[in-house]
Amino acid sequence: MEQRDAAARYRAAAAILPSRLRAAALEVPEAQQAIAEEIRLRVGQVMTILLPDGEMSTGAWTEAEDLETLCDIATEFSRYAAAETLREGFLSVKGGFRVGLCGTAVMKDGRNTNLKQFSSAVVRIGRERRGIAKDVVPRLLRDGQFANTLLLSPPGGGKTTLLRDIVRELSTDGRRVALIDERGEVAVTVRGQAQMDVGTHTDVLDACPKAVGIPIVLRAMNPEIIAVDEITVPEDIRAISMASGCGVGLLATVHASESAELSGKPLYRDLLERGIFRLAVRIARDGQARRYEVEEL
Repeated sequence: MEQRDAAARYRAAAAILPSRLRAAALEVPEAQQAIAEEIRLRVGQVMTILLPDGEMSTGAWTEAEDLETLCDIATEFSRYAAAETLREGFLSVKGGFRVGLCGTAVMKDGRNTNLKQFSSAVVRIGRERRGIAKDVVPRLLRDGQFANTLLLSPPGGGKTTLLRDIVRELSTDGRRVALIDERGEVAVTVRGQAQMDVGTHTDVLDACPKAVGIPIVLRAMNPEIIAVDEITVPEDIRAISMASGCGVGLLATVHASESAELSGKPLYRDLLERGIFRLAVRIARDGQARRYEVEEL
């Protein structure tokens, strides 16, 4: 049943593709559909499927027109409505999928205003894994209160999937969670509605930089917990530090294999020195299986 459900998500993602490429994607065996992470298209190259052990060729060549058609399908033929995220290089798609795009940036006054002449695209096959945080969340509570927590893993290790389910569990338990979904990967909001289940008491601020979004939700939404994906710049840390001073709980992800690695990177060393986070959840991957190890920082 689990393999069939995972393969069904793959087929739903393939439905975003132009018909010729869709047919090629659907020829992939079900066992590989079930573990596929992305569908990757590059103009002049063969379309590939990203599996845990690397990219697999489909034999179908990608043309420039294919990426234009993909963009039309993903936006339901309304690119104007998706202009804000398109210029950032991604599209959130109904059903909980995300399309990343590369091409020629249209620059004005030092900022990108649009993308044109698409050269490559990646369809991220978002899969919810409901329940993976059920045994994790109780270990993140101290005297009944949520302790500020970092989620650690290398890229592709499952941080966003775990973040989503922790948010869902906390929210379903009745805690007010504000989710700053800067890249549209956690809730995958389309026209104001989250395509992924992030819980009944979660407020989503979509496509907003974390440093800008954290003060917004603090002023507007009265959250008990703020959740963000991927701390990457000093501005993020300053905003998180300010939120911590306001007494709100914090949940965030960072690229690191283990907590010891944090002190070796200036950005994360600053984060540790501020003493904002109390716990870390390390995601250990063994093939398709994952373990979630909670430790004090």
